[in-house]
Amino acid sequence: MRKPRFKLSTIIIFYVCLVVLLSLLITDLLITDTTSDTIEQQLEEKATVISKTVAESKVVQRGLQNPAQEANIQDYAMTIQDAADVMFIVVMDMEGYRKSHPEPDRIGNHFVGGDETRALQGESYTSRSTGTLGDSLRAFTPIFNDDGTQIGAVAVGISLEAVQASIRQSQKQILIGSLIGVLIGVLGAFLLARYIKNSLFGLEPYAIARIHEERNQMLHSVHEGIIAIDKDATIVLVNKSARTIFQKAGLGDKEPIGMKINDFLPGTMLDNVADENEADLDKEQVINGLSIITNRVPIVVNDQVVGAIATFRDKTEVNRLAEELTGVQMYADTLRSQSHEFMNQLHVLLGMIKMEEYDQVNHFIHRLVDHQSYEVGNVTRHIKDPAFAGFIIGKISYARESHVNLTVTCETEIPKPNEPAMTHELITILGNIIDNAVDSVLEQEDKEITLTLSYIDKLLTMTVTDNGTGIPESQQESIFEKGISTKKGKNRGFGLFLAKQSIEKLEGSIEVDSEPGAGTTFTIILPYEAGGEAHD
Repeated sequence: MRKPRFKLSTIIIFYVCLVVLLSLLITDLLITDTTSDTIEQQLEEKATVISKTVAESKVVQRGLQNPAQEANIQDYAMTIQDAADVMFIVVMDMEGYRKSHPEPDRIGNHFVGGDETRALQGESYTSRSTGTLGDSLRAFTPIFNDDGTQIGAVAVGISLEAVQASIRQSQKQILIGSLIGVLIGVLGAFLLARYIKNSLFGLEPYAIARIHEERNQMLHSVHEGIIAIDKDATIVLVNKSARTIFQKAGLGDKEPIGMKINDFLPGTMLDNVADENEADLDKEQVINGLSIITNRVPIVVNDQVVGAIATFRDKTEVNRLAEELTGVQMYADTLRSQSHEFMNQLHVLLGMIKMEEYDQVNHFIHRLVDHQSYEVGNVTRHIKDPAFAGFIIGKISYARESHVNLTVTCETEIPKPNEPAMTHELITILGNIIDNAVDSVLEQEDKEITLTLSYIDKLLTMTVTDNGTGIPESQQESIFEKGISTKKGKNRGFGLFLAKQSIEKLEGSIEVDSEPGAGTTFTIILPYEAGGEAHD
């Protein structure tokens, strides 16, 4: 993904500021227009109210009707004009001649502006015109006497420059408010960008997108099935391997994401892991008859459980891998034991040669050849499966390396099994039991182990007897449990557990006969299908 030119914080601040600025600009235009109209309307109303007040004044009415009191009109008009802070108050008679004016020398002259005609005809209104004092907004009101006869009119003027000044003052306040709004918007955008950045752990969008893609690739590339739920037990993630296992279990092609975990996989108990905030590891579960090995752990974010995740794998595959590992380990142990034993024999021969004991060298070599021929020949003559025979020979060498005498007796011929996987199971079973037997006789003076094999009526019987320390009766039933061992130390208690699992898988049986201080005998009986000629 291409890295963007600008950071997330820069983009957020820019767009938030742009939105705030445009919003305030549009608002300013609307408010300014509305405010201008409102100010003009208010000033018109002010002028109208003043003109009506003057028109209803008895001083003005008497002055228009009585020439002796005409001078009182000017005094009254100037008093109102100063108090109301208007441009002028002009009282005129029915012929349009002024009876008051801010400039007294113009009293007696005709009213200037040409917009007084309607007022002298009895109409109240407002207008805009230019008079002797300049441009003004004017309010006209007719003056009537007590009999209802019009005797004159009054004009109240407010300077249009004053009107514009009021509008400019209002616009200035709006502009100041808008600038404050922009500053607040910038500050808010900065804080918002910082909050979002912290919420995203300082990552940019392109980095988040890359991590998202990498996470998806990783989840779908692992061989283990993965399924995750949120705190409401709703499935939020299922990878490809999990879908394959679900299809193998016969759950069909229905989409699991969005379903409740107990509706899709009843009995999975994954929601309990989230509720109890406790991991559940290396447990076997069955999905529609398909056995899986699963690990389930809660998902914790900021000390809060937000869900749970399970990883699992088909138990058949796990067993197959375990069998392959066991087989490889056994073969490696066999080669190591034989190599170590052969090196010891070479050292003995080298010493005899240096001492020039050639007769002893000859005798030692003949004895080795005869012993090896008998030992190997006895095993390979009766055991027809080369892998199993090699394993037995390796165990004999391993025992001899530990100064233990392992005697192998084949009461019948042991044919090659029909299924190659059977060999791996036999190696797992006998390997762990013989290893336990070797450990149990190490402290004995005579370290003897006997392996007896027989094949009768499609049943393979294997008996391992040792003269070791024995197993207390109270422990004979628990020794096959995982983690249970009569020996001290870490990583114990798995050998007999694995052997027991293999025996149960083959639908066989195992019996233990042991007496402390006298030794132990394990008897294993397994159904065993011999292979045909094609397998020999």
